Amino acid sequence: MDPASLQLLISRLAGIADEMGAVLRRGAFSPNIKERADCSAAVFTPDGELLAQAEHIPVHLGSMPASVSAAIDSDAGQRIAPGEQIVLNDPHAGGTHVNDVTLVAPCFGVMGTEQPGDLVGWVANRAHHADVGGMTPGSIPPDARELVQEGFILPPVLLTDEVVALFAANSRTGTERRRDLAAQRGANAVGVRRLAGMAGAPFHEAVAHGERRMRAALASLPDGVYAFEDVMDSTGAGADQRDPARIAVEVTIRGERITFDFTGTAPQAHGNVNAVRAVTESAVGFALRSATDPGIPANGGAMRPVEVVAPAGTIVAAQPPAAVGAGNVEVSQRVADVCLGALAQAASERVPAASQGTMNNLLIGGTGLHSAVGTAEERTEEFVFYETVAGGQGARPGRDGMSGVQTNMTNTRNTPVEALEREFPLRVRRYALRRGSGGKGETNGGDGVERDLEVLVPATVSLVTERRESAPYGLDGGEPGARGENWLLPGGDESRAEHLPDKCTVTLAPGDVIRMLTPGGGGRGAPESQRR
Repeated sequence: MDPASLQLLISRLAGIADEMGAVLRRGAFSPNIKERADCSAAVFTPDGELLAQAEHIPVHLGSMPASVSAAIDSDAGQRIAPGEQIVLNDPHAGGTHVNDVTLVAPCFGVMGTEQPGDLVGWVANRAHHADVGGMTPGSIPPDARELVQEGFILPPVLLTDEVVALFAANSRTGTERRRDLAAQRGANAVGVRRLAGMAGAPFHEAVAHGERRMRAALASLPDGVYAFEDVMDSTGAGADQRDPARIAVEVTIRGERITFDFTGTAPQAHGNVNAVRAVTESAVGFALRSATDPGIPANGGAMRPVEVVAPAGTIVAAQPPAAVGAGNVEVSQRVADVCLGALAQAASERVPAASQGTMNNLLIGGTGLHSAVGTAEERTEEFVFYETVAGGQGARPGRDGMSGVQTNMTNTRNTPVEALEREFPLRVRRYALRRGSGGKGETNGGDGVERDLEVLVPATVSLVTERRESAPYGLDGGEPGARGENWLLPGGDESRAEHLPDKCTVTLAPGDVIRMLTPGGGGRGAPESQRR
């Protein structure tokens, strides 16, 4: 296939995923998907290999092939018909955590006017639903010790009206769940139509190109063994979960192949700081593309030369019945940190210092007045607010890190203050860059943010954060970024401020304020003061 035609094919496939994501965001009801764009979309070959993806959420996309494979291999996948879709959120069936709901739809070519032809491929999208039940609003309970405590679990099943009703009934915000699922269904329907128009295209050429590009990128790196390790601050909110947990990787480069070996990583925890294997593989893929050539097509071919050794029963390959809510959002970040730390030894000119290393998860739920859609009527109903808060990016080779951005495994947007205050009984009291929180160096790490959020009704607040004890590392003599901090200000009173741990659930009264100071990124190279 000539280069121009190949690039056109790859771009058309990626365009399908882009359009699916746009349809999903525009059709969604929840601010988490509509405003924050906490969703992703991708296209797959008939046998379930990743064919193309949009530049959405890295932790979603790298793990989605495992969900698609689970859907294809399920009973539902074996008997699915045109127009039907499969839904799942089971972390142990290729999912991430129970909030991330994946819809998978087959695309058949058309024979005549109505008869389906051969299977052209599959489309899939994943969206974070703000609440799917569980112990606390938001479904990432810091106190969870088993998966069943985190929310409603769906193995791969056909998406029927009965399944939608069951799913909605197990959420605190059932109406929102129905509408977000409808948006996901519509996004896949668009993807199916677009992919059907490419029936007969040489998809294998796009996947093979991804493999060739990755092999060439690996061949340009020096052979060797590169090791790095870091820690999770804690494994949950319990008193017995406060000790740090080690994540270690040994990266071996041999010619056109690379191995990431996580042997030596801490055993899975009796808390929610556990990642399933699909999340770990996702973080590996992100770090590798970042450190080699981000222009490599993000498809299944690019991962063919990559081996991941993740011992079962560790916090990077947790087994049932482990809780995994923080694995997707926090363990994934640390896996990316250690992989980049190891790869920096082989490709120092391409790798930044550590970014903030956490998604700073904030979950708030309660009951308050809410405006009925399209009317001036107000009614009392449950609400759940979820957000990941931005922080500092690690210093880059030759450039400072960016400030107040989502980093590494998350690629979501900020919830606009106007949208937040319109949709929820919350008020933003302060939102600013945390000046000076980036690590100093020849190039400086980006700054984190400061945010004060007041609740206007009684509410339950959960925090699932990291880098409150450990700091984002610097590289080549650069200083670490500042650690994050969590505070409760009763009644908004500074004099009564209470320090909160990295993971906790607290009950707030109207007027109470949650203050979050997010970490800065690490510096790169020795600061000028140390070079004199």
